[in-house]
Amino acid sequence: MTSTRRSLAFLAALASSAVAGLDPVSVRALAGEGEADLDIALVVDTDDRHWVIRCPSTPAAGARLASSTALLPLLARRVPFQVPLPHGFIAVAEGRATVHRQLPGRPLRLEGLPPGSGLAAELGRTLAAIHNLDRAVFEEAGVPGYDADSYRARHLADLDRGAATGHVPTSLLARWENALDDVTLWRFAPTPIHGRMSGRHVLAAFDSEDDATSGHVKAVVGWEDAVVADPAEDLADIVALAPAAALESVLEAYANSRIERPDPHLRRRAKLAAELRLLGDLLTATGAGAADDVRVCAAELQRLDERVAEGDLAAPAPTPLVPRPVPVSGAADPGVSRDDSGQSAGADPGEDTVGILPRGAAIGPEAEATQEIDAEHIAKARAASRSAAAGNVSAAASSSDPADSRDDPTDDSGDASGDDSGDDSADNSVDDSVDDSGDDSREDPGDGPEGGSDQAPSAASKTPSGVTAPLP
Repeated sequence: MTSTRRSLAFLAALASSAVAGLDPVSVRALAGEGEADLDIALVVDTDDRHWVIRCPSTPAAGARLASSTALLPLLARRVPFQVPLPHGFIAVAEGRATVHRQLPGRPLRLEGLPPGSGLAAELGRTLAAIHNLDRAVFEEAGVPGYDADSYRARHLADLDRGAATGHVPTSLLARWENALDDVTLWRFAPTPIHGRMSGRHVLAAFDSEDDATSGHVKAVVGWEDAVVADPAEDLADIVALAPAAALESVLEAYANSRIERPDPHLRRRAKLAAELRLLGDLLTATGAGAADDVRVCAAELQRLDERVAEGDLAAPAPTPLVPRPVPVSGAADPGVSRDDSGQSAGADPGEDTVGILPRGAAIGPEAEATQEIDAEHIAKARAASRSAAAGNVSAAASSSDPADSRDDPTDDSGDASGDDSGDDSADNSVDDSVDDSGDDSREDPGDGPEGGSDQAPSAASKTPSGVTAPLP
């Protein structure tokens, strides 16, 4: 269905009928807010009040305008900027026209957006304020919502329709199809969005006419395309038009102001959304049968095809992670020469190693190191035990190595019946590595039940694991 374009005088008459006491004295098209399927005009009345009338030219535009009319009163209490609140309505064939007061500020020109903490950062915070809204607010107004899969499916359907027109370059179709097939790109949380955020929808006032950085966002208009969907849609025009430094300022302020962390593919999807808007304009012109608009859209798509860079919508290549060598105690390294003791040549004995046991190392008391002793050692240990307090067993400290003292479990009777057999047990081995509990119990093979002590040996001072020291 073709759209109905109304004259300015007719729009002024509609505004006068919608708002009581509005007697128009002048009317003009509102520069910068033109929409393809909306007639928008500024009307000034006899009291020098400025009014904006928005009149749909298609039934689809009428439905969108009605949806935004229900949403705006809910937004006005929840955002830090002004929104257009309707003061009157008038029925037309395509739906209802709305009239609201003109809001302060002037539309932005994104191509001249200055970087830094001024206007660019405020624009980022404005977007964040919209995307931080509760989805229930949009649902209460009856605004439609789309999850990631359904939104991607809508784009795929538009792609098929665009291919059928014959006006979309095949390289662009392949480019968009590859991006839409990349499922990792479409993992986002559905968010309340403006839907068609552009410079003409953001009204800013400036503290100084000579300083673009002194601007402040005063109002956001044009809510007819508001939905719950991909937040990248609101960044599309900014990514496509703003200077690189200004874009970084917007995105930084946006990320810092969001309640939820933005997804990592936001910028790539915003770039894709900006390109797909040209496809949407072509489909709208084709559906309206506007041959001149179709030719304009086809020419824009051809220019886009000539300037896009191949692969800029693809996921960035993953950063390779190169494993670092981990030194392992006792592990053989075929590339390192070792001396007779097993120490690698030139290695620092104090070098840190991970706590991995060498292959073949046992765990527990069965694997404890041994040290050979003779009968003289046993006799000295027994003499020391007889001089200890009754019922207590202690180990005599060695004068040569005071850190290595041990208890010999003997009784107080001084029975040396094991001495003779001790000569035969000179080759017996005892544990020289003490476990964490300090238990260093041994059994003299020459002592029977009468010569042994059933008292647990006391904890002796320990030696470092893996180091042997002579017993007294």
